[in-house]
Amino acid sequence: MSGARATFIWTGGAVLLAISLAVLLFPSIFKVKYSVASLPLSEFPPSPEEVPVVHLPTPEPLKAIYMTSCVAGTPSWRNSLKTFIDETELNSVVIDIKDYTGRVAFPNDFPKSASGRGCEVKDLKEFVATLHQSGIYVIGRISVFQDLSYSVLFPELSVRASSTRAVWQDYKGISFIDVGARPYWDYIIQISRQAYTLGFDELNYDYVRYPSDGNMEDAVYTWSGTSTKAAMLESFFSYLHEDLQTYNLKTSVDLFGMTTTASHDMGIGQVLESALPYFDYVAPMVYPSHYPSGWNGFANPAEHPYEVVLLAISEGRRREEMLNLTLGFATSTPSKLRP
Repeated sequence: MSGARATFIWTGGAVLLAISLAVLLFPSIFKVKYSVASLPLSEFPPSPEEVPVVHLPTPEPLKAIYMTSCVAGTPSWRNSLKTFIDETELNSVVIDIKDYTGRVAFPNDFPKSASGRGCEVKDLKEFVATLHQSGIYVIGRISVFQDLSYSVLFPELSVRASSTRAVWQDYKGISFIDVGARPYWDYIIQISRQAYTLGFDELNYDYVRYPSDGNMEDAVYTWSGTSTKAAMLESFFSYLHEDLQTYNLKTSVDLFGMTTTASHDMGIGQVLESALPYFDYVAPMVYPSHYPSGWNGFANPAEHPYEVVLLAISEGRRREEMLNLTLGFATSTPSKLRP
């Protein structure tokens, strides 16, 4: 993680939504068919021993499309989307390295559950190299504490249900690892290190929080102990940053959109100022549809997208500048929060 800047950004759900709608409404654009005879040699992924590992600088502005691991593991789909990137102003791609199922996308020796959920991309290193050949910046998304597989394999590390002592689940049946479970922190670092060796230019950490949608009164955090949620989560941020800062790797973190305006951790441990010093990019998910009725006086915030986004980002930048002043840095943007 070279460089000493933390940049405050917004994850634009509208861009990804537009691309997704394009795929559905104009499927012919994405139907790319190659015969073996007509496929250019540059399109053939090199054999594993020939794959050079490079890391590209972050493009400015960054415009990305998202691929699940299952899409990345399906040549016809991923080739269509790569062509789409090549033919548009897009310059980046986000690929799931570990999604909510807990399945790690690249071949590995990590413990695996028998659920069979999620997808593995056996030639992920080769695919990343192919993307790099076209100058495409590659971001790996890691769903951190939301992990179905690991909580089954290691229930002692998970959020537990006080009523049954079983693994706690939210209303969707999804389980979480206790944020305070330090052995799991090392697991996330192992995944991150291996992803770096595959050529990923940036790692994006999602679901870095305590659970929110379930019977919260029944949730027990054995590993977090008496620490506050916000303090424990910041300890994880610091631990991750300390280990990965020696790599030529950019890091980013997804936060609830309301972290830019909330004065507390919202019960999930996320505080904007606790994340800013440890990542190159902080991405608050400012989706107007996710804001509660009455927020900032709006009966339905989703009907006021411009006002919601403007206020959320403006307040986030103001808080970032205040933190810069507190730490003794200049207030010009992008900021210089990170050591």
